[in-house]
Amino acid sequence: MKLVRFGQPGQEKPALVDRQGRLRDLSQHVPDIAGAALLPEPLDRLRRLDPATLPEVPGNPRIGACVGAVGKIVCVGLNYSDHAAESGMAVPTEPVLFLKPSSSICGPFDDVEIPRGSEKTDWEVELGVVIGKMAKYVSEDRALEHVAGYCIVNDVSERAFQLERGGQWDKGKGHDTFAPIGPWLVTADEIEDPQQLDLWLEVDGKRFQDGNTRTMVFGVAHLVSYISRFMSLQPGDIISTGTPPGVGLGQKPPLYLHAGQTMRLGIAGLGEQQQRAITAP
Repeated sequence: MKLVRFGQPGQEKPALVDRQGRLRDLSQHVPDIAGAALLPEPLDRLRRLDPATLPEVPGNPRIGACVGAVGKIVCVGLNYSDHAAESGMAVPTEPVLFLKPSSSICGPFDDVEIPRGSEKTDWEVELGVVIGKMAKYVSEDRALEHVAGYCIVNDVSERAFQLERGGQWDKGKGHDTFAPIGPWLVTADEIEDPQQLDLWLEVDGKRFQDGNTRTMVFGVAHLVSYISRFMSLQPGDIISTGTPPGVGLGQKPPLYLHAGQTMRLGIAGLGEQQQRAITAP
């Protein structure tokens, strides 16, 4: 099942994508793709619906982030060994964790702002793991039972703010629009193995990232279990699991985004995103 949210920012409505790729309005069945709606039982109720009985969404509405009311985005740094190498950093022995604020979330086709004073805004295609059932001290062998589904996250980053301004990474990760999410939340039953997904990213038609989740240092089940030792994961929380090599920081010489450029990115089975870079107002 592919779940989506459509409408203007702050006014998104829930929908699902039928077999023909059309949006079907779920407003009469669930208030939002968020929180308790992501628990196993509500998702099962949505699966039992016949999409043909649901109203078709007319036109081409804006697509919002595929999860609403996100409590937190827990990100994993340096989770591909070849990305760690291109960043000039050691492969971690435990997952490197940082948080992105919910205010950084935007839709998968919204513009991405280059912050004022930025000279090193970068891209990162990542697999997003959406929590469906609260996870606290879960074992690795039971961890995937707590996953509602998967989505694409572009972990947009300002490298100077992240690495050259002191303190933790959050300053370079939290600007408005630095977390495009979606287009779909694909429920876990449709993803046979989250460790066998191709992911890629292009800037202005040139491919920079081309990887597969099988090369993660720490896989999805390990990450859910590990993070749940330090903080509870609530329904609708998102884990952004790290990026393969090919980011702007790793180019020789480094190459960063400027206003007017376009990012396009995708993950097998999870759709595609596209964002235009603009100067922050």
